[in-house]
Amino acid sequence: MTRQRPLALLLASLLFLAACSSGPPQPKLPKAPPQPEQAEQPAAPERPKQPKLPKPPPRRIVENSLGMKFVRVPAGEFMMGSDETPDVLARSYPQYESKRLADLADEAPVHPVRITQSFFLGQHEVTLGQFRKFIAASGYTPESIADGTGGYGYNAAYDPSTTARGDAFEGRDPKYSWRNPGFAQDDSHPVLNVTWNDAVAMSQWLSQHEGKTYRLPTEAEWEYACRAGTSTRYYSGNDPRSLLQIANTFDGDAAKNWPAWQPYALEGHDGYAFTAPVGSFRPNSFGLYDMLGNAWEWTADWHDENYYAKSPLVDPQGPADGSVRVRRGGSWHTWSLYARCSYRNWNSAQTRYTLVGMRLLRELSDTDL
Repeated sequence: MTRQRPLALLLASLLFLAACSSGPPQPKLPKAPPQPEQAEQPAAPERPKQPKLPKPPPRRIVENSLGMKFVRVPAGEFMMGSDETPDVLARSYPQYESKRLADLADEAPVHPVRITQSFFLGQHEVTLGQFRKFIAASGYTPESIADGTGGYGYNAAYDPSTTARGDAFEGRDPKYSWRNPGFAQDDSHPVLNVTWNDAVAMSQWLSQHEGKTYRLPTEAEWEYACRAGTSTRYYSGNDPRSLLQIANTFDGDAAKNWPAWQPYALEGHDGYAFTAPVGSFRPNSFGLYDMLGNAWEWTADWHDENYYAKSPLVDPQGPADGSVRVRRGGSWHTWSLYARCSYRNWNSAQTRYTLVGMRLLRELSDTDL
């Protein structure tokens, strides 16, 4: 009994201490009021992905160091030449002698041509001002000056019937040259009295000066660019009178100075008795001006009246050799029969004339693709 007593006392002490340390029961704390919902923080915006830039479209018009503008002509196919018979032509050109209508055999046969490379072609004929800049920058002497024989020009007192050739213009004469065709021009008019060699010299200088390839168009490139998707006599249609809207050719204005040739003049007026500022008339569908009329344009090709019968389909370059170069398009003094897209004319590379100018081609480079 005595041994259990200290143990009982120890247990009692421990129970007392536990009760004291626990204290009175604590009141329940109220629940914390509900917190207002916080607005959801927007996620940081994603950095927009850099869009893939589309490949820039090919440049349609470029301008060179002389201020010459060039229009991009797309690759394509067309039918080159004309197979209209003299009888068919006579219905539209009744005033022409039958020999003139029959003497167009080199326009046939009509044949397909594929131009595989697009190219830049002068939007306008080379102007007097642009040629003047070329002369000043290059030091080149045009042939009408260099050989001392001059060129051809208009002289109101000159009578063609008194000369052996019956030529419409006076010359050659040193008083006429690219500077003076016998009538007033300003720097916006096409340069005249330039030879094929002059045109090549200008092309070569531009190529060296700019690091691009300039040249004369081939005859096929020229006709393809002139037609611009059409298959009619003119890119304005088949009616010769439609030329009044698109070209400066021999009409009522020009015929005043050559009354003997009045029957061949277009009925109507284009407003110019001589050359017009380039771009004065409606362009074709490629955006090229004066492809017909204003000034004849040299091409790169030799002339061969039988070439079309053997012309290759793809990018024809013309005959390998010859004695005369082809010029195309007609001039301010050209009758409507000879201002058709298919008409071919030719002269020696040294010929300079008051109706003949040029239009240059610039090949595409890597920066143009």
